[in-house]
Amino acid sequence: MSFMAFSFFFFMASSAFSAEVEKYVPASQDYLQRHVSFFDRDHDGIIYPWETLEGMKAIGISDLTAKTIATLTHMSISPKTIEGNSTDPKLPIFVKNIAKAKFESDTGSWDAQGRFNATRFEENFCKHAHARKDSLTWDEIMEMMKTNNVPKDFRGWIGSYNGWKLFYSLAKDKNGLLHKKTMKNLYDGSAFYQLEKGRR
Repeated sequence: MSFMAFSFFFFMASSAFSAEVEKYVPASQDYLQRHVSFFDRDHDGIIYPWETLEGMKAIGISDLTAKTIATLTHMSISPKTIEGNSTDPKLPIFVKNIAKAKFESDTGSWDAQGRFNATRFEENFCKHAHARKDSLTWDEIMEMMKTNNVPKDFRGWIGSYNGWKLFYSLAKDKNGLLHKKTMKNLYDGSAFYQLEKGRR
């Protein structure tokens, strides 16, 4: 069975296991929880692959790309957010534990607990916004990623690159610029809601 065929079967089979739980509200200061909560479509504090798929399609990602990314994301992140040494074939991501899955090689705008680091965010702009002070080009984003890469953190390099490449393709303006306000909205997840609203 091909990888894509497996992915499609996985999503179709997994959707039967969803269950309703009381609404989960991330802590207001926890930007990383708020960032991923967009994909928690039923707001129960647990993100399943079919919810990630739905969220990605809602912001404009093609069905095939969304299935691939959702599958790889849950395979990588789910085990890090499940408490203890247990595993779950449904590959859930627990929002409250998302900081445990944070990449080492990121911009540092989230601290180790998932809170927004405004000082580091501003530092990144001061260092890498060469063309304009209020936005970044793709080359400047690449420079920012390279500067923040942790040696031998291959998972982090790939995850960071793919994440920024995807967001840049969705949120850049007509001149190929990713604005500072848009980037800040990425960290607390509000940019995803704006993208979904814009498509509607």
